Amino acid sequence: MASGMFSGERLAIIAAFAVLLVAAFGAGCNGFFTDNTLQSIAIQPSTVSLQVNDQQQFSAWGTYQDGSRSRVTSDLVWSSSDPSVSITSGGLATAVTVTSSAVTITGSAQGYSGTGTVNVIGNVTSMTVSPTTASMTENATATPFTFTGTPSPPTYITVDNGGTLTITPGTGSSTTDFTCSVGTDAKGNPAELCQAVTGASAGSPYTITMSYPTPSGGTTTVSATATVTGP
Repeated sequence: MASGMFSGERLAIIAAFAVLLVAAFGAGCNGFFTDNTLQSIAIQPSTVSLQVNDQQQFSAWGTYQDGSRSRVTSDLVWSSSDPSVSITSGGLATAVTVTSSAVTITGSAQGYSGTGTVNVIGNVTSMTVSPTTASMTENATATPFTFTGTPSPPTYITVDNGGTLTITPGTGSSTTDFTCSVGTDAKGNPAELCQAVTGASAGSPYTITMSYPTPSGGTTTVSATATVTGP
């Protein structure tokens, strides 16, 4: 009987020791092993060009403390730097309107952010300009040059929606003698308002060239000329 009681006491002691050992081991593990925390976020794709109404699915990829890399989905917040590109909470971007500069798409989670860019281009493959020639005097009212794209969007092209305007001066002139800014023509359409300012050389034409990217990755251009007739 005494032997059985002794055996029972030994088993109880061993069991208690085992519980303490497990608890100690657990505490030790917590001390040795830390969470595999997020270190950075990268957005894919990093750069994309979209026509109006086209869409692109973005994704966020995290690099973790142990060097591993996996897709981030939890608590991820998407944002766009410009309303010309909208983005859903799931990272689906839509090109809304043409813009002259790249739009930044940001994905943020756990205090880290990554960015991608969207260039919104139109469906233009050719352009015309009106007028093709014009005469002006120094400091007179600016002359509107209307650049029309075909097909559209955009219908009217300026530097505000992705166009690139180049002014080539004639002999004895400089680009500082001739300026252009975005405005509207007599019909209210977007146009480049160009003006000869003090110092413009009479009789030497300025060439005004508008360039615009095509969906195929090329460029379409059209030019007009403006001649200064004198003060």
